[in-house]
Amino acid sequence: MAGGGGGSGGGVSPLGPAPPMWYHRDLSRAAAEELLARAGRDGSFLVRDSESVNGAYALCVLFQKHVHTYRILPDEDGFLAVQTSQGVQPKRFKTLPELVSLYLQPSQGLVTTLLYHVDREETAFSDDRDYSDGEDEKPPLPPRSASTYTPPGPETPTDSAPAANGLSTISHEYLKGSYALDLEAVKQGAGSLPHLNKTLVASCKRLNGEVDKVLSGLEILSKVFDQQSAFMVSKMIQQSVNQGGDQELENLVTKLAILKDLLSSIEKKALKALQDMSLSSPCSLPPLSMRHSKAIPVQAFEVKLDVYLAELTKIGKSQKYTLSVDVEGGRLVVMKKVKDSQEDWTTFTHDKIRQLIKSQRVQNKLGIVFEKEKEKNQRKDFIFASAKKREAFCQLLQLMKNKHSNQDEPDMISIFIGTWNMGSVPAPKSQASWVLCRGLGKTLDEITVTIPHDLYVFGSQENSVCDREWVESLRAMLKEQTELDYKPIAVQTLWNIKIAVLVKPEHENRISHVGMSSVKTGIANTLGNKGAVGVSFMFNGTSFGFVNCHLTSGNEKIARRNQNYLDILRLLSLGDKQLSSFDISLRFTHLFWLGDLNYRLDMDIQEILNYINRKEFEPLLKVDQLNLEREKNKVFLRFGEEEISFPPTYRYERGSRDTYVWQKQKATGMRTNVPSWCDRILWKSYPETHIVCNSYGCTDDIVTSDHSPVFATFEVGVTSQFVSKKGLPKSSEQAYIEFESIEAIVKTASRTKFFIEFYSTCLEEFKKSYENDSQSSDNVNFLRVGWSNKQLTTLKPLLSEIEYLQDQHLLLTVKSLDGYESYGECVLALKSMIGSTSQQFHTYLSHRGEETGNIRGSMRVRVPSERMGTRERLYEWISVDKDETGGPKGKSNLVSRVGHEYVKPSVLRKQLGELGKVSEEGERTIKEETAARPKQEAPDSDPSICKNSYNNPAYYILEGVPNQSAAALSPELLPSPTSPNSQVAKAPPTSAGARTKPPYVASGSSHPRSTLNRPPPDFPPPPLPKGALEMVAEAPFSKPRPLYPDLAEVRIPAASPAAPPALGEGFRRGVGPGALDDQSCSVLQMAKTLSESEFTGQPPRTPSAPPPLRGQPMGLCLDACRTFPPRNAITESIAEDMPEEALWGSSSSSLSVGESSVGEWLQRLGLERYEQGLLHNGWDDLEFLSDITEEDLEEAGVLDPADKEIALPFVLSKNT
Repeated sequence: MAGGGGGSGGGVSPLGPAPPMWYHRDLSRAAAEELLARAGRDGSFLVRDSESVNGAYALCVLFQKHVHTYRILPDEDGFLAVQTSQGVQPKRFKTLPELVSLYLQPSQGLVTTLLYHVDREETAFSDDRDYSDGEDEKPPLPPRSASTYTPPGPETPTDSAPAANGLSTISHEYLKGSYALDLEAVKQGAGSLPHLNKTLVASCKRLNGEVDKVLSGLEILSKVFDQQSAFMVSKMIQQSVNQGGDQELENLVTKLAILKDLLSSIEKKALKALQDMSLSSPCSLPPLSMRHSKAIPVQAFEVKLDVYLAELTKIGKSQKYTLSVDVEGGRLVVMKKVKDSQEDWTTFTHDKIRQLIKSQRVQNKLGIVFEKEKEKNQRKDFIFASAKKREAFCQLLQLMKNKHSNQDEPDMISIFIGTWNMGSVPAPKSQASWVLCRGLGKTLDEITVTIPHDLYVFGSQENSVCDREWVESLRAMLKEQTELDYKPIAVQTLWNIKIAVLVKPEHENRISHVGMSSVKTGIANTLGNKGAVGVSFMFNGTSFGFVNCHLTSGNEKIARRNQNYLDILRLLSLGDKQLSSFDISLRFTHLFWLGDLNYRLDMDIQEILNYINRKEFEPLLKVDQLNLEREKNKVFLRFGEEEISFPPTYRYERGSRDTYVWQKQKATGMRTNVPSWCDRILWKSYPETHIVCNSYGCTDDIVTSDHSPVFATFEVGVTSQFVSKKGLPKSSEQAYIEFESIEAIVKTASRTKFFIEFYSTCLEEFKKSYENDSQSSDNVNFLRVGWSNKQLTTLKPLLSEIEYLQDQHLLLTVKSLDGYESYGECVLALKSMIGSTSQQFHTYLSHRGEETGNIRGSMRVRVPSERMGTRERLYEWISVDKDETGGPKGKSNLVSRVGHEYVKPSVLRKQLGELGKVSEEGERTIKEETAARPKQEAPDSDPSICKNSYNNPAYYILEGVPNQSAAALSPELLPSPTSPNSQVAKAPPTSAGARTKPPYVASGSSHPRSTLNRPPPDFPPPPLPKGALEMVAEAPFSKPRPLYPDLAEVRIPAASPAAPPALGEGFRRGVGPGALDDQSCSVLQMAKTLSESEFTGQPPRTPSAPPPLRGQPMGLCLDACRTFPPRNAITESIAEDMPEEALWGSSSSSLSVGESSVGEWLQRLGLERYEQGLLHNGWDDLEFLSDITEEDLEEAGVLDPADKEIALPFVLSKNT
């Protein structure tokens, strides 16, 4: 970023003597628009740094509610000029104030004269020392990156050392003389006081020398008793010789702090060292047989065969089996016990084990498909002792498959990630529990803890150990546990924030394009006591990013922490330099974010302690600041986090894990630090990639710090460097990526033209579209832009094999023509787009960590038939049986798709069509399955998915925000925040197994369209989350008819009232397979961000109130969509004054105007007693009743033949 001075020439600052108030350094485009919208007057203006060109600026002007942006570019001589049309001579200026002064005059070529400057908001961070909560007991130490010892230099002469009372004398001299010189310098824009600094340095000369003498004396003791401090002492003495001027005073302060710490701790450290020496006796290393071996021993699992009741009557009783896994030999032995202690066993080689199928309902159940003779398969289901045992068995079989596969390159790797705030104290000798994931929370089974991971990533904060020593200690620790010599591929340090990545020796040559970076977010973003370090690299064809951060501390400093995160996201320079338009959350296939995030719990300390003592963490997670901020989309947009099942990791009493120390006496008074989950590990991955979190917890035996180390392990799919197959004819066709149309809605008050840039590793270079050929706006703060086929370029990938293309992703950025700045970015997976017919996509746009709109379109990836050959990936070998009792036991990949926001309609239709009838047992277990399902694997149960913004109708029609308050908003224009998302398929829950009617989706592009650049009205909805529909049975209202708003319309017809989401279920900590991963709070949250006005909600309707009739207004509770947990999320009123034909898909609708719910229909037939049964089975929408059968009615409890005769003919008549 320009930072203000990038375009200066001849030593003259482009900002003049001092930055003018209308100049906003590092202000984002979106934030500039918000400030101008608040100003609200034509001619309001500000200047910010350009987001597209370093050293350039952007002049933003408000006129007729629209923001107009003009780029101010420096030329080669350093002069500034507003960018003009070709052929127009620009006017050049030395400084920004001179340029702006010209346009304050009328008729200078801008859309309006500059009239009212919008001043920057001064922040109060300057005096924030960030040590207030007792977390940082010492001032920050300078960086140390080497452990070599440098002897101290000669003492600096102190010729001008003043007398004892010298400081007083020199102070008087400064106030009499040099003070005026400093004052004049400040008036000229100086940022420092050189004369005062010189005065202080001269006053402290003698003190500086004395401190060096004492440090030199302590150095000898440090070498013996405290080696970590020894190098620090030497370093500081050397710096005192080499540094002077401004740094000399700062250096003195740091040395005094080190001296204080050394004097207060050296005796204790010496005592401990001598005690250790007296107790220790020479001992030899344990024999090799006692140490861990590289070879994995045969592991046996006691299981029971899972059989149905009918089979049990034949067998007599459940059979016990032993499954023995020989990873090295590549065999699985299935042994069962028979009479008289005899045993019968069968051995299967690795290639005869065709598939593992995990039960999602029964967490310790696993189906194994074996290949028998004559290519026939047999499936057997086994019950393990625990879910952890099942996972250990699957991991061993995956290792066996991988070890004996014919593939040269791996499909999947395992990654260990650890984060620990060390509290400025050296680590204990043993940290085995950390690397072995032993302790509290979701931990690994003892059988698999010693299996080495492919990558180890260690992040630390307040780590006073030098880099080399720290890395060597990590390598030694890993060698002790694994007998492997792990190779460090990257180490990055910012003061005491460090990250180290170590890789298995066999993978060292698979690592390339290593990058490292750091960002300071300490005081005024200049000190490195807070900030982040990052590492990125390629593992074969998959890109990885790792960020370790230490954010601002303090219970109340949530906004500062949020800003820290956004600064890191924007400024951390990692990954492909061509992707500079994208923040780091979109530059990598997998991005992991770890560290001491410092978010706290908003609850009374005594309540927190009570919940912790009872091991009840769910109430605490609901008041966790990070969860709350993520729910508001303020930070970590669409990141995943595994469920937390371990106690808060901060702030413990050092030396123990039994007591939290939550009070500390400070100079400013008593400081409270409530126990909190400060230490976290999150991740974000491209859609349709494989990533599973196998463990997430903390240690309970490492007690040197007031934080506990946190660990997580991941199973991650990777791609190889693909080589095109030989033998294909030269005339073979090439694959291509073709777009039919794209339509985007962006959050902006600008009305400029836009184009799209396409980036991908499968493209030789990035490609650009032409400018949009359609544009409209129903809301001053949002703009709808469209590109038809003729405006969109056809993309030709480097390779045409489907095996290569299905692993590729396409990055899109929507940019403006006026400033070439991005208004939103997204990522699409090509895998879902491959086919002979066009497929639709729909996803969100984000920029600088904030959601800025949505984009949808129609595209296809055409692959020549001779290049269609592919193979099964190792991670596809394990599937999840999500609907064991209802549907076919088909293959469903265990894939956690973080950020997956679109579906392939053909797949959706196939899934909906294959749904079978569910048994009574399956219906009874729906809620059990949902409750037992881990958060990471079951985002479908998250009702927050109904609160979308980018596909919420209100996103497009909330007129007048932020220039008018919510009270003035027309209630009939506000759709329900809890209405289903616009892509949701109107289907009963698949877990319930009820028959469904697929959404009305035309094949290919047969549906008539009015324009080329608008996707057809039959845009495919993704599947409705299970949890959202399972709530219907308990909800006081019936479910609304899902509507996807036609983007050409501004009014949304009324729908029947929506079921409010369950209280407290609004936030997620993980995302999983196939989910539409959206955590938005609808447009009302966005309006809140724009206007900063507090919306007041109307009183909620009571649950006992009957559902309103069609067209009746309902209560409006705007607070419900932007609070967490939601407070009585009540549906909003929607006026119905649109003709029926304006509804999408209304031509095929079987609804009559007089009925809006199943309950009303049943009431009219006199069958209202069956309403609960029908809703429970998923028949909650009149539109589905056209598919109901007599069998379905019986399952819903309609057993009376007379009642069936009443209902069935009526359904048939409604459908004709």
